[in-house]
Amino acid sequence: DAASVFFTSGTTGPAKGVVLTYAALIDRARAAASVDSLNDSDVALAYLPPAWIGQNLFGYVQPMVVGYCVCCPESAETMLADLREVGPTYFLAPPRVLESIVNQVTIRMEGASGWRRAIYKGFMAIARNAGSRILSGQSVFIGTRLFYALGNLLVYAPLRGVLGMSHIRVAYTSGEAVAPHVLTFFRSIGINLKQLYGSTETGFFVAMQRNGEVKPETVGKPAEGVEIKFSPQREVLVRSAGLFKGYHRDPQATSQAFGDGGWFHTGDAGYLDDDGELRIIDRLSDVGALNDGTPVTPRLMESKLKASPYIREAIIFGARRDMICAFIDIDMAAVGSWASKKAISFTGHADLASRNEVYGLIGDAIAKVNAELARDPKMGNAQIRRFLILHKELDPEDGLLTHMGKVRRDVVAERYQTLVDAMYDGLASVRFDAAHRPDEPHGSETMTDLQIRDVPTAPPVQDKRAA
Repeated sequence: DAASVFFTSGTTGPAKGVVLTYAALIDRARAAASVDSLNDSDVALAYLPPAWIGQNLFGYVQPMVVGYCVCCPESAETMLADLREVGPTYFLAPPRVLESIVNQVTIRMEGASGWRRAIYKGFMAIARNAGSRILSGQSVFIGTRLFYALGNLLVYAPLRGVLGMSHIRVAYTSGEAVAPHVLTFFRSIGINLKQLYGSTETGFFVAMQRNGEVKPETVGKPAEGVEIKFSPQREVLVRSAGLFKGYHRDPQATSQAFGDGGWFHTGDAGYLDDDGELRIIDRLSDVGALNDGTPVTPRLMESKLKASPYIREAIIFGARRDMICAFIDIDMAAVGSWASKKAISFTGHADLASRNEVYGLIGDAIAKVNAELARDPKMGNAQIRRFLILHKELDPEDGLLTHMGKVRRDVVAERYQTLVDAMYDGLASVRFDAAHRPDEPHGSETMTDLQIRDVPTAPPVQDKRAA
């Protein structure tokens, strides 16, 4: 019987109602619970939108299957305080929540006194080198273990306490790709954060990282009861008892989603690595190539850009064009803190985003990513040539993000087509209507000038095999 209708995020088009049965939900909950031996002594926090299937499985279905306790925060404003009070052992967070936490910690430590900042940076360097390996049970030099133990006493344990994560036994992130530096940060301080992959249509749990087998670039091995294969275009196809019954009142979309033999077409491009772990490249609709044939994988490049604490969101353009350009949505808190230290005055987001000093800051961050791309023979020609900083942050209320924080790429490209064209036309600035909404009045008071900057590129490393 149909248990519920969940709606897709709407990142690639109008949201569709996904009908899932009781049997599908219970099957996926049991399969996921067995991976981490969940039991009735575990505690979870239900704080995410209840319309999201991830919250339903973590907050309703799995507790019914294994009997663990579910707690609810009093409000969004008291979330972190409630997290510390509850002390969950089982935790789910979308990447945007985790990225926000990492940025907040970074900002606070940058503003700390000199000796506190030095201690933090020194022990975090040790954590990045050894923390994930210690958490995975791998062999680590005894001297490094001793330094890590001291770091745990002085830095890692107090930090876990401040974040309300002292009791977490296992944590997962899902919804979109998490930046490698974010995953590494949590694992390095002793929080067992892992990735899982799935969608509303697949019952959420398709692939999961296992303890001791966590690699930032993969989402783990297929979960119990899941079959995976790939189309000639490398699209991930899934078959399991957790698949949805159909799209609500949309038989045509339902028939298009399923192939022969009951295989669901996920729309994601990926492959299995040598260890049998699933690696997701990008949405199949987003993967493209420059006019010279260089592959363009926006999600990979955007993830690299968001490793900078100053970049909240990045949107890559380049498919069927001569070069790659980017929109940058700055992290207001991080850039604002940086500007204050530099004695740069500003009146708000738009003013700060237009400053030459901020363009220099973001340009340096992009140049570092270009240098990294240049070292990869396959990505050397896919460096970012031009960028602009958006005058306001992307917001779900504007329809540019889903309510889970995913970028609606097609909507952004359509809404800001004038800006995209200006980047590719070689303009140094563009006059733009900041309102730019059909339901808002147009006028001279809403017009703003956005700068467009070039970014230096690095000489790409030649592929010796090709040579």
